Amino acid sequence: MAVTEGDAARPAGGRTVAEAIRDAIVHGEFVPNQRLVEADLSAQFAASRASVRSALLELTNEGLVERVQNRGARVRAVSLAEAVEISEVRMVLEGLCAAKAAERITAEEIGEFTTIGTDMRAAVASGDLLGYSRLNQTLHRRLREISGQHTASRVLERLRAQNVRHQFKLAMHPGRPSVSLPEHLAIIDAVCAHDPDAAERAARAHLRSVIDALREVHEAGPPVRGL
Repeated sequence: MAVTEGDAARPAGGRTVAEAIRDAIVHGEFVPNQRLVEADLSAQFAASRASVRSALLELTNEGLVERVQNRGARVRAVSLAEAVEISEVRMVLEGLCAAKAAERITAEEIGEFTTIGTDMRAAVASGDLLGYSRLNQTLHRRLREISGQHTASRVLERLRAQNVRHQFKLAMHPGRPSVSLPEHLAIIDAVCAHDPDAAERAARAHLRSVIDALREVHEAGPPVRGL
């Protein structure tokens, strides 16, 4: 059956083509500097060439893909140095968002954060690294949303996209969740206590820990593929 333009938005699994390619990059199916051939991607994700082209443009704008003259598209390699720089900028902006969230959080949202914290503890206790990674993403997303700091949120979304592969490697690194869990719980506690200063300090401390861990993971050796 021919692929139509209507297939562009939702390939198999209900994801957009951009989401499917992004997930493949994050999980190591497509590695840094690997060429992304439109015809191959179209076949792999059962999508039209036009939708693949649009997805690659979207991912190029996010910083996950780069265009090389006369070579087409490839997965952009983010060096350790760049990943550290991104995390340093995130440290400032996430601290701001945590402080703003502490000022604005409602009773209902406090209940939501309490549940996230409980689920994070359970995920770490059971060794559910993927589940913990998803909860981590949810917590940071909700902090941005509740903060109401739309400019910082937009910048953070772009930075997160560029650094997403490093973040996934870090989340899957043995022992990392047990280190980051108390850091996340400290952010939750401060935000729920309506303490902007403590929330900002906790968020900054967490990102400083992320920077240290990025360097440790890099020194430990090459990433595990296919996670």
